[in-house]
Amino acid sequence: MTNESAFHRVSKSLNRPLTIWGAERRLFFLAAIMGAATFNFFASLVSGMLMFLALYSVARWATARDTQMLRVLLNSSRFRTHYDPFRRTPFAIERRTSHGPVR
Repeated sequence: MTNESAFHRVSKSLNRPLTIWGAERRLFFLAAIMGAATFNFFASLVSGMLMFLALYSVARWATARDTQMLRVLLNSSRFRTHYDPFRRTPFAIERRTSHGPVR
């Protein structure tokens, strides 16, 4: 067995998120469905378009900010936070004034 590094070529398209018009595809379809539902509910094309554009702009912002944001948000409700306050070691806080230490 040798200790040589192995280099494998990877296409850029494998590391890029799947987007439609710059928004992650699931968020894009969510915006489209909510726009269609708003159009059907209010019977107004303007309200449907405004809802779609608002959600589409949020989807573009979320995709540019972090492509895995939707997955993290959906999975965060399944897992509990693990915090054990007894793991921390206590420490003393000392406040100093011009007259000397105050405890």
